[in-house]
Amino acid sequence: MAKEYRTIQEVAGPLMLVRGVEDVAFDELGEIELVNGEKRRCRVLEIDDGNALVQLFESSTGINLENSKVRFLGRSMELGVSEDMLSRVFDGQGRPIDGGPDILPEERRDINGLAMNPAARAYPEEFIQTGVSAIDGLNTLVRGQKLPIFSAAGLPHADLAAQIARQAKVVGTDEPFAVVFAAMGITFEESNFFIESFKETGAIDRAVLFINLANDPAVERIATPRMALTAAEYLAFKKDMHVLVILTDITNYADALREVSAARKEVPGRRGYPGYMYTDLAQLYERAGRQKGRNGSITMIPILSMPEEDITHPIPDLTGYITEGQIILSRDLYRKGIQPPINVLPSLSRLKDKGIGAGKTREDHAGTMNQLFAAYARGKDAKELMVILGEAALTDIDKLYAQFADEFEEKYVSQGYRNDRSVQETLDLGWDLLRILPRSELKRIRDADLDKYYEKK
Repeated sequence: MAKEYRTIQEVAGPLMLVRGVEDVAFDELGEIELVNGEKRRCRVLEIDDGNALVQLFESSTGINLENSKVRFLGRSMELGVSEDMLSRVFDGQGRPIDGGPDILPEERRDINGLAMNPAARAYPEEFIQTGVSAIDGLNTLVRGQKLPIFSAAGLPHADLAAQIARQAKVVGTDEPFAVVFAAMGITFEESNFFIESFKETGAIDRAVLFINLANDPAVERIATPRMALTAAEYLAFKKDMHVLVILTDITNYADALREVSAARKEVPGRRGYPGYMYTDLAQLYERAGRQKGRNGSITMIPILSMPEEDITHPIPDLTGYITEGQIILSRDLYRKGIQPPINVLPSLSRLKDKGIGAGKTREDHAGTMNQLFAAYARGKDAKELMVILGEAALTDIDKLYAQFADEFEEKYVSQGYRNDRSVQETLDLGWDLLRILPRSELKRIRDADLDKYYEKK
């Protein structure tokens, strides 16, 4: 029987101090019982000389210092996992919110799982098809990779996230594939959009959703991605599934960290965020990957809206250090009506070379990818020159590059959020665009590939 304490000393915002506790550990769960019998959950943040600083999962309203009781449960926060989680929607504490029955767990797992041991990692190299040309063709995603999407306020990262979650698949294999989707600090309207988007395409059948709303407690927001990753680890490494984890929005998660850190009166770091934010984010991101000797894998796409569209802000800055590249959304492209507005030039997938080529996508993939990048960059330069000096100042070849840049944005990048392109369709579309340019300009593609694809109308 857990020992009860009536020694609540102080309540300040989401924090509460309990004096005279014994045998209580860091991160242990607790239960507060109010005078009226209502129970609320809390978690131990600090232990100091018999005093426990605990963090409340619900509001502190109504907690009477004299009559409320606290008992500690002897375990940290856990998630009951089983394959029945697929097609279900949970809140940030792992409780079903879709009207269905509670999950009968096959096992219970501590949500604070460990980052993957580097020595046990297998190198990511299998291609994952997202159905989005700007990713599949130019910034390819591979199994076990961490590839964040850098967005900004008002840009349609939610539409892109839902599209990738619906369309992603491992091509050329019948191995089971699942999506674990965690949304942190979103509005009810956004939550409804994600759930309905999954349901209408049937993608919900292979998905697990964790939804933390903007009016839910900050503590729950910190637990939500850990819940999702615990579910993903179970499906990947116990059930041999390929799991795509999408976390949105990491900025809301980091703001919750800052809120709790400020309540604890910790010394702030850059922009008021706690100094340990890098470590905290790394503990999340490094739970993704592939393990030697196991069939399953966890691929992660964290989505974050950059405050003030500043890529040097601590959240995108630290995320860029830990992950393998970034997909950047552009407000200029969004204003032009490009959907999705992916800015391919500053975007980067550091593992894109590992997932393409003969036997994975197609033998011409690497060459066309490099040529499309180069041609688009030169076309953008030509268009800038045209704005300054007028079209008459451009050579004939520069005019072709400017035309290429326009058509590349309109046909290749802008495909809408309902168009699921195979990688073959993406590669063929790339060739259609490259035919705007004379063959002599395509210096980054092998002659064999030019003979095979450029001449083919």
